[in-house]
Amino acid sequence: MVYISAFLKGVTFSTTAGLATMLGVLPLLLFHKHLGEKVIDSLLGMAAGIMLAASAFSLVGPSLEAGGPLRFSIGFLLGAAIVDLMDKFSPHEHFLKGHEGPDLKRVSKIWLFVMAITIHNFPEGMAVGISGFTPQALSVAIAIGTQNIPEGSATFVALLNAGYSVKTASLVTLLTGLVEVLGGLFGASLILVSQKLLPYMLAFAAGAMVFVVSDEVIPETHLKGNERLSTYFLVFGFLIMSILDVVLG
Repeated sequence: MVYISAFLKGVTFSTTAGLATMLGVLPLLLFHKHLGEKVIDSLLGMAAGIMLAASAFSLVGPSLEAGGPLRFSIGFLLGAAIVDLMDKFSPHEHFLKGHEGPDLKRVSKIWLFVMAITIHNFPEGMAVGISGFTPQALSVAIAIGTQNIPEGSATFVALLNAGYSVKTASLVTLLTGLVEVLGGLFGASLILVSQKLLPYMLAFAAGAMVFVVSDEVIPETHLKGNERLSTYFLVFGFLIMSILDVVLG
């Protein structure tokens, strides 16, 4: 019964965190939908800082406590390696970095962008779903949900700048949140099947998220000459999440 409750908590939290992406879209729809590159890079930088802090304090620490250095190392390296393989062998599109992976000319660019988001957001959803079985559940959910707000804004604006309509941009941004819901369901289901997987999967989610931040998010913010600004916002995001982690216990 306790495990079912933790499973439901993980799924509920991942759903809430995932749908927070739309909170980043709403003010743009209501007030002003055009943002400059500096604002986008700043928002993504802050999201990166939040993700790094959440990984360090809410995933790495609990994994080490629950399973020790060996289990943590296995899970952490495996998480990074799996995301790397997905990045190399699945076709996807970045609006700034361009195409990566196999070249599938019959697949439209919008779906390639959705694939890129899936590689990015699925591990985040997993982190929230898995953390439902730990005392850090609320902290992880708030961290991922909080970073999803600026990330949702940046995704929406990037799609508009690429020439897509407001309706299409809104729908794809919503899909980015739904990807996290699926990730949360998958992660929580794994732990429900076997609680012994918990330290491995906490480390797996941390490794995947750290890899995504280093390989995807930070490089995206450094392509338009705004690297120092985005770095300060990364520091700010890390600071905010560090304080939240202490406040939430």
